[in-house]
Amino acid sequence: MLIRQGLARNITFLASILQICKQHAVPIPRRTRASLLAAARQQLVVGVTGPRQAGKTTLVRSCFSDHAYLNLEDPEHRDFAQRDPKGFLAREGGMILDEVQRVPELLSVIQTIVDTDPRPGRFIVTGSQVFALSEAISQSLAGRIALINLLPFSIGELADGGRLPATLDALLITGGYPPIYDRDLPPRTWLADYITTYIERDVRQVLEIRDLASFQRFLGLCAGWVGQLVNLSALATDAGVSANTAKSWLGVLQTSGLIALVQPHHRNYRKRLVKTPKLHWLDSGLCCRLLGIQDAAHLATHPARGAIFESWVFSELVKGRFQRREAANLFFWRNHIGEEVDLLADHGQTLLPIEIKSGATIASDWFDGLRRFAALAGAEAEPPVLVHGGTTTGQREGVRLIPWNDLATLADAV
Repeated sequence: MLIRQGLARNITFLASILQICKQHAVPIPRRTRASLLAAARQQLVVGVTGPRQAGKTTLVRSCFSDHAYLNLEDPEHRDFAQRDPKGFLAREGGMILDEVQRVPELLSVIQTIVDTDPRPGRFIVTGSQVFALSEAISQSLAGRIALINLLPFSIGELADGGRLPATLDALLITGGYPPIYDRDLPPRTWLADYITTYIERDVRQVLEIRDLASFQRFLGLCAGWVGQLVNLSALATDAGVSANTAKSWLGVLQTSGLIALVQPHHRNYRKRLVKTPKLHWLDSGLCCRLLGIQDAAHLATHPARGAIFESWVFSELVKGRFQRREAANLFFWRNHIGEEVDLLADHGQTLLPIEIKSGATIASDWFDGLRRFAALAGAEAEPPVLVHGGTTTGQREGVRLIPWNDLATLADAV
């Protein structure tokens, strides 16, 4: 009996230690950190934008621990800032103004301050409502601010932090939002709450939508269009709204950092090209949750798995660009008879064609689009790449093979 009681106490003690270790785990390092610090040495103001819960506050507070931190979601801070913006900003040291779009008039005062005292990196501002923040910045801080777009964790960051899921489907269903990893939260529950919070806060504030259920239905429909050419008329009809309303709502999803509309590449190559953009989600876990995908096993047989994988690859390459403070350079190519390449990375004089397949076994017809594009583009086409859901590496038929778990190497170079 005493032995059993002793073992029980030891097990309880070990469990408590493990829980403490989880709560005090080393944060996953952000690859944007170097770009953020460099920007603060060069520019008067630095703005960090991106979707809610992407890790903006954690990043700026870790990089600028000597700056005063003021969250404008706090009613007390917001009231002070609105009543007396000059007094609110009257500090000698640096300041982090979190969710600054809540008091956009502060940006005009910041302009006056930095024009008088041009010390770089004195003001760090963050914003989740990019649509509201961008307009305020363009009016007040043009030429005085460096903007950095922060998205959820990339595959490289998860690998750096030792938190990369073991399988592709586990990674896709989880996505990259930091709270899921930092607090070991169930993805399904957290993402469902995130969707509700996003709708209740940002959508209600910006669009003043009264029928939030219609917008939530629209979100689900957009998830169903993942990786596809956007038919705005069909999307609007399915959602029960006008085409103009659907276009406006898509714009809000874009500026919220939830989706991207990827444009076709316009170089003709003597062929009629499709001119409609593709819809990609910037977090695969969020897309899966909106599609009602329950777990990794469900995703493995879901008809949208290939499109979700393509969308995820796109998002990872965009994250790599943003981490280096570079604009997205990604397009797709498709002609009127259906020949296509999933992504083209535009490097100015040349184009890198990238084909994306979620399967684990390489098939010969996966190279058809790449071969056709290379024949049309000639010297403008770089040696092509195939990103796939398996583990095969190396070269095949002149194409570089990149498995899903090595995608960070491509994201660092595109």
